[in-house]
Amino acid sequence: MKLPIFIADAFTARAFCGNPAAVCLLENNLDEDVHQQIAREMNLSETAFIRKLHPTDNFTQSSCFGLRWFTPASEVPLCGHATLASAAVLFHKIKNVNSILTFVTLSGELKARKEEDGIVLDLPLYPAHPQDFHEVENLIKTAIGDTLVQDIRYSPDTRKLLVRLSDTYDRSFLENLKVSTNNLVQVENTGKVRGLILTLKGEPDGQTRAFDFYSRYFAPWVGVAEDPVTGSAHTVLSSYWSQQLGKKEMHAFQCSHRGGELKISLRPDGRVDVSGGTAIVLEGTLTA
Repeated sequence: MKLPIFIADAFTARAFCGNPAAVCLLENNLDEDVHQQIAREMNLSETAFIRKLHPTDNFTQSSCFGLRWFTPASEVPLCGHATLASAAVLFHKIKNVNSILTFVTLSGELKARKEEDGIVLDLPLYPAHPQDFHEVENLIKTAIGDTLVQDIRYSPDTRKLLVRLSDTYDRSFLENLKVSTNNLVQVENTGKVRGLILTLKGEPDGQTRAFDFYSRYFAPWVGVAEDPVTGSAHTVLSSYWSQQLGKKEMHAFQCSHRGGELKISLRPDGRVDVSGGTAIVLEGTLTA
């Protein structure tokens, strides 16, 4: 078996920043367990598999493909950065002739639109509801100790817990915060939470390269201790911060050690456009 494979850094214009994803192009169906074996071998937060939906399709001319995402531990229902990486491979390496691509996924149809300054993803927008602190107190204390918390929300659609840190903290505090993920799977083993979002309000308008909000994302429940830049987390963050700030257009920064920028635009149809740059850093052939 020989598969074309790429690694693309997503939500960045520079190599070795943003979030790396492996992208495999499937001419034929893979045995089900091979997807997971390849993802484990790549050992990135996500490996994406693009497949043709019909025998007559091809990666250059067709505009609609199947797409699945795997962490080293499991398949996931939605991954923004690996979708961005997949679109970048098709647009920039395979030279797909279409300006809009549609991916058929576990989260429905997702569209990727090519624009001059990057790629725009059309993603679902998920509400987050107020969460009683005492129900998740052990999880939060285990992760961030006595760090001051301003708000807690829960997204049942994504099973992500959003924890907003106190407005008294700044970006450097979030960047340097030591988050303990080693015991989170034992502390929260009910299946309710599959991802932890830490978020912080951004700088006031007028500052150089101001961001509306910051975040970090942790998902040890699916084998990812900390994800560098997370499109799926921003389907929840976009909803929350749009309500908090009264804005439909926002600029976000995920404060991992690699870092990544996302431009966000809430749409009238209840979805969200999330856009960013990409840098393809590797292309080759996977042999098995």
